[in-house]
Parts: sequence; structure tokens; C-alpha cells
Amino acid sequence: MKNQLAPSKRPHPHELPIHVPAHEEFKHFLQHFWNALDFPHHQDLSETEPKIEVSESDDAVNVLAELPGINEKDIDLEISSDGYLTISGERKQQTEHKGKNSYFSEMSYGMIKRTVPLPWDLNFDQADANYDNGVLEITIPKTTTEKQKMKKISVKKTAKKTEN
Repeated sequence: MKNQLAPSKRPHPHELPIHVPAHEEFKHFLQHFWNALDFPHHQDLSETEPKIEVSESDDAVNVLAELPGINEKDIDLEISSDGYLTISGERKQQTEHKGKNSYFSEMSYGMIKRTVPLPWDLNFDQADANYDNGVLEITIPKTTTEKQKMKKISVKKTAKKTEN
């Protein structure tokens, strides 16, 4: 039950924002849902999926994933035979501050997971992963078949036809 004497910084659960961009509507819906149930702060859904970048070179596919606060021993990588890369891990962070007349401790635990389809013919047996300063870099070489799939097409200028 809410303490009625202390003003709440959260909006009333039935108050809707006046101007909400379309891409923010679902996020606001969830915030209002949790506020209506009077739950304390909930974890942002985007925190459970790491941000990634997938790029391609002539020889390989590279995947970068942001995994701050995760120890490399707690990272699990799997590549399925049908080309899905799954990155998962467990975040364990603890901050402690002791002062003369104060004490503060904050802990954060949680699982993250992201599955990414890789639409290339790749040599999964030669995949390599490196982790440094919260960034995971995965390099997966392309097979010879995949490297030969690209073919350059020459473009010729069409001669203008003269009308009689």
C-alpha cells in the first residue's frame, strides 16, 4: 500500500502522456502497467538483450556484442547447425561504499541472451571469440562456397537511338 503522506514521483497510473511518439508507446504502456500494480522499479526489457553489430567482409562475418559487467567465464556462445548464433551470460555486479557515518551496497544480477540468424554459409568450426573491456568480438570465416557466391556484373552504357 502506498504511503499517502509522501508525494510519489511516479505519475498516477491512469494519467497518459499527451504526446507520445509511436516507438515509445509500448514502453509507456509497460511503465503504466507496473505503476498500476504499485511495483518498485522494474528492469528495462532492453537490459536482457545485449546490443550487437553484425558486419561482413570478403572472408568472414564479424559480430560485436556489448556485455558490460560480465566476466568472460560467464559468457556462453552457441552456433546451431542452421546458422543461429546465441550469446548468453550472467551479470554479477556489486558496489559497496562505506563512509564514517554511512554504508551503501548495491547488487545487480541477471541473465542476458540474444539469438541472431546468420544468413551465410559459414565455417563454424573455425569461429573465434575475443572479449575485452565489455565488448565480445566473434569472427566466423566464410566457406569457400560462400566466398564464390558473389559475382561482379558489369554495367554498360546503352547507346542512344536516333529517331528518323
